[in-house]
Amino acid sequence: MRFTWNFFSAAQLTYGPGSIRQLGQLVADRGIARAFIVSDRHLAAAGIIKKTVESLESAQVVTHVFDGGQAEPELSIAQAASAAARDFGPDAILGLGGGSNMDLAKLTAVLTTHGGEPQQYFGFDNVPGPVLPLICIPTTAGTGSEVSHAAVVTDTASNIKVSTLSRHLRPTLALVDPTLTYTCPQQVAADSGIDALTHAIEGYTATDYRELNVPEGEAAAYDGSHPLGDVLAEKAIKLIGEHLVAAVKEPENHAAKDAMALAATLAGLAFSNCGVALVHALEYPIGAAVHCSHGAGNGMLLPYVMRYNMPQREAKFAKIAELLGADTRGLSQSEAAAFAVEQVIQLRSDIGIPHRIRDFGECQDQLGVFASKAFAIKRLMDVNPRRPTEADLLALLEEAY
Repeated sequence: MRFTWNFFSAAQLTYGPGSIRQLGQLVADRGIARAFIVSDRHLAAAGIIKKTVESLESAQVVTHVFDGGQAEPELSIAQAASAAARDFGPDAILGLGGGSNMDLAKLTAVLTTHGGEPQQYFGFDNVPGPVLPLICIPTTAGTGSEVSHAAVVTDTASNIKVSTLSRHLRPTLALVDPTLTYTCPQQVAADSGIDALTHAIEGYTATDYRELNVPEGEAAAYDGSHPLGDVLAEKAIKLIGEHLVAAVKEPENHAAKDAMALAATLAGLAFSNCGVALVHALEYPIGAAVHCSHGAGNGMLLPYVMRYNMPQREAKFAKIAELLGADTRGLSQSEAAAFAVEQVIQLRSDIGIPHRIRDFGECQDQLGVFASKAFAIKRLMDVNPRRPTEADLLALLEEAY
């Protein structure tokens, strides 16, 4: 049994509508004179890159923009970004956008600092030392990458999404300005929001830190469920239950979007310390094969995995039902826990997330490959509260298909 847990975050988290105006001074105060910005053409067209550059230049920070970011980026994009960064010679790397851009910025920082190929850093604790300072600014409310230690990209050679996880990838500054999410397309808001809910629920229901199979004092990708993570996850789940549908369906509901931006960051703090598990393990090969967004894939899988894990996390699922707004008075714990799954299904339906794997594309003949690839991601298997066999994963995928 372990007797300790850890908690990590960005060195500084700044949250608030309009906080992008503070960016230049916050960066200059750190002695950063040259910032390499990793973003994409959609954010250029929306004027968000311009707003970011103006804030930096107002503090005499020289900038260079790489706008080649894409959803679920391939390794070649990280290599192109790092080559451009080396030519520019930055003091810091700034990721601006959704999780894909922020994760791309993290891998760019690794490659710019340490060289080599992206593949040598895959997995946990393979980054040999500190990287260029990272600044992360989300423009969607979902991934929590602004406070996490993970960078996810798509390895097309292996046809799976892969993660690089390292304490060196925690940003030195996370700036969360909800106004940057106000123009987020409706489907992106839906995919991002259900992703945040998945993060909060998986972090909340992860294997308890005292039961995690890691020797005392040895570093691990995740620490398992613990009290501080629970507090953050509970608040995130409550905010998402109250505001997700409005944030998606009411584009001018800025209060709902502000709440979702906060919820996504809180969920990021929870999962990046406590863990994500079976939902993510299954989504990585599925998403790479059918090219769905990470959030949509997670949201589709979430209820199926919740049902599978319920025998080991009945009390917490019952609490999730309350946090999502259910009146559980008069219900047994098992009834309330089952109701939590139904609420997630309803939320998923309300915001237009597909219900089945086949809704993304025909891939029934690949289910066995998906199960095998997911089962091989040991760090996610270990943190899942119910230990699956590969056969369990295949059965779950067949149910979800």
